Amino acid sequence: MKNFSLSLYAFHLRHTLTELPGDVVVDANLLWENLVKVGENALPFIGLKDLRTKLICYENSKYEPKREQGRKTEWLTHGGSCLDLGSLPTTDGFKINANLQPFLLNDTYAVDITLVAESANISIEIPQLQHFQPSCLLPFNIQASLGQTLWIYGEVDSSEDCDALAEKLAVALVAGTNFNPVQINQSKLFGSLLFEYQATDHNEPNNPSKQCQILIAINNNKSPTVQLSGKAYDWLRDLLCSYHKIVYIYHQARQRYREARAIYSYLEKTITEFNNLIDKNKSQIDKLPELLAEIPQKSLDYTRCLQDLQIHLTAINTDIKNYEICLDKIKTIGGGNIPEFWQDFLKKDCRKFQEQVQTDINYLLPGKELFGQIVDTIRGIVETQQAESDRSLERTIQILGIGLGGGAIISGIITQYIDQSNNPLAAISPKNPPHPIYASLLFSFIATLLFIVFGWLITKWKYYPRNKK
Repeated sequence: MKNFSLSLYAFHLRHTLTELPGDVVVDANLLWENLVKVGENALPFIGLKDLRTKLICYENSKYEPKREQGRKTEWLTHGGSCLDLGSLPTTDGFKINANLQPFLLNDTYAVDITLVAESANISIEIPQLQHFQPSCLLPFNIQASLGQTLWIYGEVDSSEDCDALAEKLAVALVAGTNFNPVQINQSKLFGSLLFEYQATDHNEPNNPSKQCQILIAINNNKSPTVQLSGKAYDWLRDLLCSYHKIVYIYHQARQRYREARAIYSYLEKTITEFNNLIDKNKSQIDKLPELLAEIPQKSLDYTRCLQDLQIHLTAINTDIKNYEICLDKIKTIGGGNIPEFWQDFLKKDCRKFQEQVQTDINYLLPGKELFGQIVDTIRGIVETQQAESDRSLERTIQILGIGLGGGAIISGIITQYIDQSNNPLAAISPKNPPHPIYASLLFSFIATLLFIVFGWLITKWKYYPRNKK
């Protein structure tokens, strides 16, 4: 393959709606830091090792995202241009040149690092692909949160078996790793054949940040692919960015839906437990306050899941519109021709994503109301139970108050009589008549009981007037 190039397009989330203006996510600079590590280890280009000094978001090698504020350009370089990273020699006698283009696309960091042979006339064979160290550009090294694309371009003779060549290139890109490239689409872009492969990690096959999209463009008919790609560069970059964001956001939405379903299952179990407490075991009704303490937090978590799904749906709709705009621009530049699988992604996959997230939201919405209803129901029962308990305690205090008060009055009267008697207190025996104090104690006890009964009758009439005849 002549005029060979290997490009990495990586996209990393800088900030979300939850961050305050000017703030970024915790690992916002991870993309730049990992590229520096690649420069320090696998691809020791001088410009890559010194990348921090070239980016406006760094000051004295320290990440300072506030320095990006107020910029009118997407470029993150001081001069607003492509960075020449330098060159590296190979054991086959040719050098590899590299350049890097860093961007800030709204809430996303984007980078394009391209490796090319020093001369377009140098033919690159499959074994020589390892000079470009493609494994160091795979997700486990780059860790771009939104995803990445490896793009190979090369020119061959018309007699070349392009399908077989694309397969060999895809396998060579991930040689020695856990990735397994699978061809999923084939079409044409600006006159060149375009093969799409998806390389997934066996450990996390469904995580888009762990996957690598591989695009292989093979020019076998001397089409002006390079010139047209240069003209459409911004739209191609933004198209890939929108693509990865759509896939990433849909993945996030499905995760939040599963979390919401788990909470909904908790709600269903809680309702069953609540019914059992009310219908079968009245003595366990004191467990209701425990439920009342748990449910509001679960309700808040459920509401947040639902809110995140609505935000994800809005984000997907926005990125789909951006994707469509980019596709139309590329189509215009390409004379009306675009890869069919790019169009299919818009018409089929994007529509499926929108409908699925909307269906998830519709399915979960009734649960939000159910949470409120169960909380109100349990709170009403608990408040009624507490009122009954307070009323019972108040009645008991009043009965005892009447009884003890009446008994004290009678005891006082009798005590005055005893004080007038000069008889000494003697032990009870047949030979001695009982002392008046014993009689006073008995009368006081009987009086207290009578007043307690009297108090019970009065409070019953007061608290339960419906029982009156």
